[in-house]
Amino acid sequence: MKSTKKILSVLLAISFLFGCMGLMSYAEDIGTTYYIDALTGDDANSGLSESDAIKTIGGLKMTTVSAGDEFLFKNGGRYECGFVLTDWCGTKENPIVISSYGEGEQAILYTDAATDVMKLVDCSYITISDVSVTAPNGGGIWIDTVNKASVGITIDNVYFYDMPNGKVNGRSDCTSGAAVARAAVMVKSFPNASRCPVNDLTISNCEVYDIANGFIIWGSWNETGAAWCESEDDIDPVFNKGLLITNCYLHDMDAEAILIGMCDGALVTNCRMIDCCQGEGLDENGEIQFFTAACWFWGSVNSTVQYCEIAGQKNVGDGMTVDFDSYSHNCTYQYIYSHDNMRFVCNNPNYSGHHGNTVRYCLSINDNGGRSTTAVGSAGEHELNFYNNTIINSAEFQLKNMYDAIVANNIFVMQDGATFAYDLDMISRGNTITNNCYYNVMTPLVDITSLNTVPGFAGDDTEDIMSFVLSKDSPLIGAGIEIEDDITTDFYGNEITSNNIGCYGGNGVDAEYKAESTIERLIRMIKNIFQTIIHEIMVIFD
Repeated sequence: MKSTKKILSVLLAISFLFGCMGLMSYAEDIGTTYYIDALTGDDANSGLSESDAIKTIGGLKMTTVSAGDEFLFKNGGRYECGFVLTDWCGTKENPIVISSYGEGEQAILYTDAATDVMKLVDCSYITISDVSVTAPNGGGIWIDTVNKASVGITIDNVYFYDMPNGKVNGRSDCTSGAAVARAAVMVKSFPNASRCPVNDLTISNCEVYDIANGFIIWGSWNETGAAWCESEDDIDPVFNKGLLITNCYLHDMDAEAILIGMCDGALVTNCRMIDCCQGEGLDENGEIQFFTAACWFWGSVNSTVQYCEIAGQKNVGDGMTVDFDSYSHNCTYQYIYSHDNMRFVCNNPNYSGHHGNTVRYCLSINDNGGRSTTAVGSAGEHELNFYNNTIINSAEFQLKNMYDAIVANNIFVMQDGATFAYDLDMISRGNTITNNCYYNVMTPLVDITSLNTVPGFAGDDTEDIMSFVLSKDSPLIGAGIEIEDDITTDFYGNEITSNNIGCYGGNGVDAEYKAESTIERLIRMIKNIFQTIIHEIMVIFD
């Protein structure tokens, strides 16, 4: 088998000789198919048919690379990679395809070196599909730009596995591609001086397992390529546009599943992120060393995460589902099933704060390893829309550092001993906090007219999301306020027919509603007051 170094030199030479500028002039017909068969192929063959397949990538005998060319690896084989493709460009109608053929388990593209299985530099319209990618000492696919934008790359039905970082090693290095980040897919790097974006990238139907990081998207923060700006005036990102990540399953991971950095109009939809951020991030003294979260925004705008399940995060410092970070604006989490994480929400605005972000129609269950907070730091969340969420068995929840926000139609059911913290000047800052429901905790003084009652759920099984639809006799049916938006369905996919409190928008189901007696309510309220007093005393003397 050819060495990785030899393979790399061959493909670099090909890339150098045949860039995108003249690809179409070399062949009248669109596309040539090359077959690579690690089991029965021979590098002396032409590679132009299944019966004349070559054995390794180094056996390719190309005079050019053209739009529509296909490089097919026979299923059941392992193929040493670690190569760089520079200026490989298909077209929208005829992309360059890297895929597989034949029966059996997916072809495995791998490297044992501390490098990327595949690096695409200034490439456009390449489709990578129906293969497995592994690199026990490196990373998966690095998409980078140096001289021009990348457009139209598709990664579909790829199984990424075995790129671990040891679960407690700290935040991964994102400065030099997928290999050092131990990532399945890395877009650009951070920091990055290149002002050329990666646009219309689609990652679909992929599985990621036993990897440090999943899909990590970065871009250019400003012209200097610095990681941070000295002032807000220096922020001048070149956004990656048109990112779509859909129908992917990312699980049993050391760190982050999806990082949406410097994107405009990104959409993450119908994905599952289970048992990510397994590195707790503590040193031998229990002090926090690093922070990771499963799916978060960094410096992005107009982007959405929806119809996703996020569960099982263990990172003590973060481990949240909702995370608007580092100057992200007009971004949304909606229809999220979040459970068994360290916390549901913790936003980290800087500079003059975030503006116009939204969290709606989400269900959070047992996200109670640490406190949730709407914003850390005085920069604050501005015009935050936080409504129609159902939050069950939460630890301490903080309404902090918000300006001109709306917090409405939410159900907060707290775990025993939990408290609700808030800024007393919330109302004077222009915030609207109304028509919520609290249970097992005192009603915040800034929302004193809201309900504090048994919500009236259909059941109490925390492993069954249908337990948290409302009984038709629930006092929360029709008790919400109408919010002008484009939402027509609730968390469960039902058409919204009632302005309810919580993530369920129907007229209620046939389930018994057990209201509290006056004595039961009085006892609960006394307990909540006592728990709050104890909590405040502990805070004072901590």
